[in-house]
Amino acid sequence: MNALYKLTRAELRLFLREPVGVFFGFAFPAILVVILGSIPSFREPDKDIGGLRVIDLYVTISVALTLAMLALQVTPAVLAGYRERGVLRRLSTTPVHPAKLLAAQLASSLLTALVAVALVLAVARLAFHVPLPGQFAGFVIAFLLSAAALFAVGLFVAAVAPSGKAGNTIGVVLFFPVMFFAGLWVPREAMPAALNRVGDFTPLGAGEQALHDAATGAWPHAGQLVVLAAYVVAFGLAAARLFKWE
Repeated sequence: MNALYKLTRAELRLFLREPVGVFFGFAFPAILVVILGSIPSFREPDKDIGGLRVIDLYVTISVALTLAMLALQVTPAVLAGYRERGVLRRLSTTPVHPAKLLAAQLASSLLTALVAVALVLAVARLAFHVPLPGQFAGFVIAFLLSAAALFAVGLFVAAVAPSGKAGNTIGVVLFFPVMFFAGLWVPREAMPAALNRVGDFTPLGAGEQALHDAATGAWPHAGQLVVLAAYVVAFGLAAARLFKWE
């Protein structure tokens, strides 16, 4: 446990040395909420989205954005880069198993996500009077399952990417469709039914909907949680089977 703690602390320090990563990992989701909330029409109830305001929708979309950036852009590039530079191979000759480095990277990213999400919720509440999640326990479960599903996909990318650059490229390619179905460009409530149905089977389509349901006071639908769990199992097992230390 002591080794995992030290590795996690080291990973956090390395992450904090990258200004671009810190900006997008911690600040950008909250800044997106501020930008969108500054548009007057986005602060007005809209009958086309069930009487909610657009800014209400973008809080959970910003949470999804945080997870997507960390899981699909940061994690694959870092882990594939470690393997490419021989860090994992050298670590395997020490008493600390390389798997602990993977766990430390995931723990570091999850801690970053928690801080970013707390900032999003605080800014949305204080600046734009967006209610805190009405079903808090459901929100936490939806967040953790969404994070697990996305990081399982990120680990799979890290397993198959031959280099850090390739890991980053694959992650970016996956990021845009995943975030489209999470409603980043067009909120899911405004999407055609067919696109929404497709999105229900994507990790962040299901995850964002589960987060939104919990935020509005309802328990996440079981189908959404099952989809997320399926991604965790399928991509987690595939990543474990394919991941190479060198």
